[in-house]
Amino acid sequence: MTRKLRWGVIGCAGIAVHSVIPGIQQSSTGEVTAIASRGIAKAEETAAKLGIPKAYGSYEEILADQEIDAIYIPLPNHLHMEWSIRAMEAGKHVLCEKPIALNAEEAQRMADAAAKNGVHLAEAFMYRNHPRYDEIKAIIDSGEIGELRGIHGAFTFNNAGDSGNVRYRKEWGGGSLYDVGCYPISAARLILGTEPEAATVHALISPEHDNVDMMASGILEFPGSVALTFDCGMWADFRNTLEILGTSGRIEIPNAFVNDPTFYVYTKDGKREAKQPALNQYSLQADTFARNVWGEQEVRFTPADAVANMKVIDACLESAYSRKRVTL
Repeated sequence: MTRKLRWGVIGCAGIAVHSVIPGIQQSSTGEVTAIASRGIAKAEETAAKLGIPKAYGSYEEILADQEIDAIYIPLPNHLHMEWSIRAMEAGKHVLCEKPIALNAEEAQRMADAAAKNGVHLAEAFMYRNHPRYDEIKAIIDSGEIGELRGIHGAFTFNNAGDSGNVRYRKEWGGGSLYDVGCYPISAARLILGTEPEAATVHALISPEHDNVDMMASGILEFPGSVALTFDCGMWADFRNTLEILGTSGRIEIPNAFVNDPTFYVYTKDGKREAKQPALNQYSLQADTFARNVWGEQEVRFTPADAVANMKVIDACLESAYSRKRVTL
């Protein structure tokens, strides 16, 4: 019999229902055995729709289920720390939706809880599990595009009319930097393998959206005079791109964080299409998580990485609201 990691899901958020749960179900290592909501009706409805055997009407009940190995948490950002720690204290491994917490201090408390309870904690940046980013790093390391000079990332969409959305609740961790800016930030850290030294961010702060950043444009200064320039937004046309610029070439990723494996390499010899298999990033994420839990694969993205990413987001938010350059 094939070994399976038994998953429970806390919350019926769209990312869980449409992407992560199907991804786990299509993975080679995982099965979703239970889902919990704040009311039993919603949990039962979602369980029936997705073929999940058990439904719970409270988060506490799912944590008490001894037949669950791991918990996925897609709750609003301000609930990530509390329910991740409670799950880890119940002996469950935790995959927490990005951003992992509201700030680096919370993320560190989560990392400490994982170490104390001997469980695996991971942040759900699904795109990092796709082999295309390993290929991109290999191209850069080969020198094909020369020395790196800069990275530009963009992740924007327009959902501003949905005024009741949790993304527009400031105390709940709303805003574009938390929601989508975290992607190009994490990608630049992944590609460069270093941490930024300073952040400068300008933002559109919207009073009609509880004063969250609805659009933000920024620069992160990395060692070696390399920078990430980025913009992110929830009140702009959809974009999801990454460009890596070298002295003798560049790499363009037109769909940098979604299930599209295609990217393009430009050099003096012209344009070359590089295309990885059309793998489900959410399934890859589940398989990576399970193999980390079982000790079959080295953990590439530790809780310390999630803490470091939150430190950068903290600096970006501080810069956006203070209108000042912030050093890390």
